[in-house]
Amino acid sequence: MKILLTGGGTGGHVYPLIAIAEELNKIADQEKIINFKIYYASDSPYDREALDRQFITFVPITAGKMRVYFSLKNIWDMFKTGFGVIRAIGTVFSIYPDVVISKGGYVAFPVLCAARILRIPVIIHESDTVPGRVNLWSGKFARKIALSFPEAASYFDQSKVAITGQPVRTSIVSAAKEGANAYFDLTESVPTIGVFAGSQGAQIINDAIVRILPELLQKYQVIHQTGDKNFEDIKTDVSVILGDDVRRTRYKPFPFLNELQTKMFGGAVSIIVGRSGSSLFEIAAWGKPSVLIPYAIAHGDHQRKNAYHYARTGACVVIEEANLTPSVLMNEIESIVNHPEKYTAMAKHAKDFFKDDASREIAIEAVKIALEHEK
Repeated sequence: MKILLTGGGTGGHVYPLIAIAEELNKIADQEKIINFKIYYASDSPYDREALDRQFITFVPITAGKMRVYFSLKNIWDMFKTGFGVIRAIGTVFSIYPDVVISKGGYVAFPVLCAARILRIPVIIHESDTVPGRVNLWSGKFARKIALSFPEAASYFDQSKVAITGQPVRTSIVSAAKEGANAYFDLTESVPTIGVFAGSQGAQIINDAIVRILPELLQKYQVIHQTGDKNFEDIKTDVSVILGDDVRRTRYKPFPFLNELQTKMFGGAVSIIVGRSGSSLFEIAAWGKPSVLIPYAIAHGDHQRKNAYHYARTGACVVIEEANLTPSVLMNEIESIVNHPEKYTAMAKHAKDFFKDDASREIAIEAVKIALEHEK
C-alpha cells in the first residue's frame, strides 16, 4: 500500500500531514499491512527530520505560485505550473499511490492534477473557515473532505464532508508537564508570555512585542518565536532597546521551534500571542488562553474568520492588525494574566475546542479507500 501526502511547504500544511502519517503508521503496524509506504510531494521537505521520523519519503515537485494580484511573476509561474503538472504526472505514475491526501496550497496543484488524470482517489483537509482555491477546486473530485471548522462545509458537497478538527502531532498535542521552565532557563514563579510569529515571521506581531518588551519584562518572561527571516534583526533591535538591563535574561528568542521546543513552549507559557492559522489548534490542545492577531490580507479573510469563530467559544481575544498598538496589546495580555477567573475560563474553553482524534479519523478513511483502490 502506498499513500502520497501533498501540500504547501509551510508548517501549517506539513505538520498536519505528519500527524496523519503518525496514525497511518500505527494502523499499518496494527493491521500488519505489508509493503506500506508513505511519500510527501512538495517543492521542499520543510522539516526533513520530522519526515524521517515517520519514514516518509520526500518527492520533489515543481509548482508555480498562483497569485490573486497582478504581478509579472504570474507569467513565469504559469509556465512553471504547466511544467510542474507534466513532471507530477510522471512522478505520481512512478509511485502510483492508492490514495493522495492533500492539505491544499499551490504546491499541491500539480499532484492533484496528476491524481485526477490517473484516477487515483483523493482526500483533502481544510484547516480554515474559508477554503483555499486549490481545496475548492479539488473538492469537486475528492472522495472525502475533512474540515477543521464547520463553517467551511457550505463550500463543499455535504455527502463528502466530515468535521474532523485539525490533525496535531502526537508529540506536541500535550504540553510538557515537567521541565519546561528549566529547559528555557525560566523562573516558575514568573508568568511567561509565548509569542508564535509563524514560520515566515509576522512582522507586525514581532514589532509590537519588541516595542513593549521593556514593560513586559518588568512583570513577565517572554519566549519569542520570531520566524527565520526576522530573527537576526530582532536580536539586534532588542540588544539596543534593552542594553545592559538585567531583565534581558527573561527574554528567549528563537527563529524556529523544533518538535521538542514546541512541546516545552506549550508547557512553559501562560498565554500565547500569535496568528490564527493552524497554530490556533496547537494553542487549543494545550489549553492556553491567547491573544490572536489575524493576518489582514489572508485569502478569503480566513484568518480573521478563524479568529472570531474561536473567540466565540471564549478561548481567546482578537486584535485586528488595524487596531494593533503596543498599549492595546499590553492591556489585553494583562487583562488575561491578572484575572485568574477569566484566565481559568479561557483555558477551559480552549481545551474544550480541541478535537483529539482528527489524525486517526482521516488515517482510517485513507486506509479504507486505499484498500478499495488496491482491489
